[in-house]
Amino acid sequence: MIKQPAHLKKGDKIAIVCPAKKLPKSIDVGIAILQSWGLEVVIGKTVKGSYHQFAGLDRERADDLQQFLDDKSIKAIIAGRGGYGTIRIIDELDFTAFNKNPKWLIGFSDITILLSHTFAALQTQSIHGQMPYTFDESTPEALESLRKILFGEQVEYTYKSEFTNRIGKAEGILIGGNLSLLIAVEGSKSEMDYTDKILFLEDVGEHEYSIDRMIRLLKRAGKLANLKGLIIGAFNEISEEKIPFGQTPEEIIWDLVKEYDYPVCFNFPTGHIDDNRAMVLGKTVNLTVDTKKVDFKYL
Repeated sequence: MIKQPAHLKKGDKIAIVCPAKKLPKSIDVGIAILQSWGLEVVIGKTVKGSYHQFAGLDRERADDLQQFLDDKSIKAIIAGRGGYGTIRIIDELDFTAFNKNPKWLIGFSDITILLSHTFAALQTQSIHGQMPYTFDESTPEALESLRKILFGEQVEYTYKSEFTNRIGKAEGILIGGNLSLLIAVEGSKSEMDYTDKILFLEDVGEHEYSIDRMIRLLKRAGKLANLKGLIIGAFNEISEEKIPFGQTPEEIIWDLVKEYDYPVCFNFPTGHIDDNRAMVLGKTVNLTVDTKKVDFKYL
């Protein structure tokens, strides 16, 4: 049975940690926004930690996160930023206390490792959404979607796609995250079950050929055949090559899933973009896809 952490209320404590890269700038704006929601913000040691690229040694980052996983007074943990490094500590974490008293884990990008593990191994919902590092560049809509989900308010998204969608309706459990990190957990205990799920994908800074290779891996592994729906978010900051690959990320993905019959939508507001809407892994959603219009609702 899928576990949903308790929704927050004013006065609750939320901890900020950095399980991956170190912060290159102040996150005071992000802290102030969380406080404006009525939350008490607790700052982990790794927020000011530094070891080469990382926010501290692997052991320091694991210990910092572990402290808040175990602390019953902390009702949610949000990653300060992503980058790279969560996979280096995921197997050092003890989720025993967390599993007895689940709390919201929030982040995106490299934090996909933590979110995927939480759902795959513990059947617990988590939030793919903006982090304090990105709060100051976020749209109000993206921040409001995160706040609403944390506080248990109804959330739905409607938008128009630039790329032609495959129409259809689907209802199912939402999974997904950063494509590169989902590939990184393939074959491990952090790998989610894709069967009968609505999958969302996003990525940043990859070559088209790399996106092609990763999507083909998912297809060859049987991950794409039995979905209920596919949501394609932002694939941006594509690395240019001397000889063009010849397809956009959207065209690559469409070619590999066009044989299936489930709804597919593109340009969904999720990923490394200002309008990065909060996506709840493990939550049942309703997806209605028209040629250009998309309606998405949490049930």
